[in-house]
Formats: sequence, structure tokens, C-alpha cells
Amino acid sequence: MKIALMDSGIGLLAAAAAVRRLRPDADLVLSSDPDGMPWGPRTPEYVTAHALDVARAAAAHRPDALIVACNTASVHALPALRAALEPALPVIGTVPAIKPSVAAGGPVAIWATPATTGSAYQRGLIEEFARSVEVTEVPCPGLADAVQHADESAIDLAVAAAAARTPRDVRAVVLGCTHYELVAERIRAAVRQPGLPPVALYGSAGAVAAQALRRIGAEPAPSAEPSAGLAVLLSGRPAELPQAALAYAEGQLLGAVSTVR
Repeated sequence: MKIALMDSGIGLLAAAAAVRRLRPDADLVLSSDPDGMPWGPRTPEYVTAHALDVARAAAAHRPDALIVACNTASVHALPALRAALEPALPVIGTVPAIKPSVAAGGPVAIWATPATTGSAYQRGLIEEFARSVEVTEVPCPGLADAVQHADESAIDLAVAAAAARTPRDVRAVVLGCTHYELVAERIRAAVRQPGLPPVALYGSAGAVAAQALRRIGAEPAPSAEPSAGLAVLLSGRPAELPQAALAYAEGQLLGAVSTVR
């Protein structure tokens, strides 16, 4: 079994680690675009063109499924990716976990890039799934870039700024960018209020990993022998995991049990 994941940068690590936990015997292909990132502020046409290049580089490794582990690419490029690659290669997009976040009631905050915050796409998801609760959209300028470069001080500053824009009574935070899942515990700590229970965080990594397995008819097997390989592609070039990836637990998990192929 081989699962490919694509993103502009290392935001794909969270979903890749989720796949690895469900199926440690699955080979992984991680395809990203350091030469073309960030995708967030770019035009839909730019994102689509680069996403297709990144996806085709991954598809050349003949995976069984491709996870689009990027909210921006899922918004702008998913139809083009599916038109180009399906049905031969199942393509699984990433959607912010707004629907499950409202199950326990609100209020809810959605942390996302400035480009996604207030977008018609995100507003449509709120209208569809969260009409019954109070929702605050929180733009997080600089956070994805800080996570991408494992810049500790920049991460702290961006998280603190977003936390200051988050209402104190929020009980759930949706992580609307895959990069944010890599610093989830910092976000949880930043939004916690004294005397109140911890805020629930909702990411997409686990859901897209499970959906990828369903699309190829595979069952989770977390006790399988972890003998998988790992192929890393940086703007189409074979490489090793970027050093910044190893700053996060998800990157360390992948690096600890994988050999580059």
C-alpha cells in the first residue's frame, strides 16, 4: 500500500503521521512546493497550476491514493486535480472540521489564513454546518509561514496575536490550515482561560487519513509491522525530510521509521 500526500509545505506532516498511525506498513510519498509557496496569497490559477505539478510528481510514484493535505489547494484546485487524476488515482481533499466542532454547542472560533478567513468557501461551510452556534473567524497572519520554518519566536507571536482575537468564551477552535495542527498544543494553551475546561481543537488530519483508507478499501491496522518507506519530493525533486519537519513530533515519527526511497 502506498499513500501520497501533497501540500505547499510541511503542513502535510499531520495527515501523513495520521496515516502512519493507522497503517504503519503503508509507504508514503510527501510532495510539496517550497519553490512556489506560500500558496495562500496566490491567485486560484497559480494555486491550481502548482498543485497540479505537485500532484503529478506524486502520482509518478504510483500511489494508491492522493491526499490533498492543504486547505488552500482543496478550495481552489480540487476539481482540477480530480479531473486530471481520477478515477485511476483517488483524490481526497481537506475540509476544515467545522461540522464536528459544533456538535457540543458553541461558541466556536475558526483559525485560518487571512486569505481563507472571510472567504466565500469558509462562509459557505459556516452557513451549512454552524448556523446554530456563534462562530468567530480568526485570521492568523504569519502563522503558517512561522510553522513552515519552525521559527519558534514567530510561532509564539502569531499564536498569541490570534489568541488575542479569539473570544474568551470560545469552547472549540477549528484549525483551518494544516500547518496549524503541528502546533496544536501551543494553540490550546494560548486560548485556555483560567477556571474553564481546556478548549477543544478540531483538525482534519485524522479524518482525511481515514477517508483515504476507505477510498482504497483498506482497514486500519495500527499494529502492522512498521517497515514502510518514505519518498520526499520538493517541487518535484527527490529529497530528504526538510530539517524544519524534524522540529515537530509528526516529522520525528515519520523520520524514525522510514527510509528515503
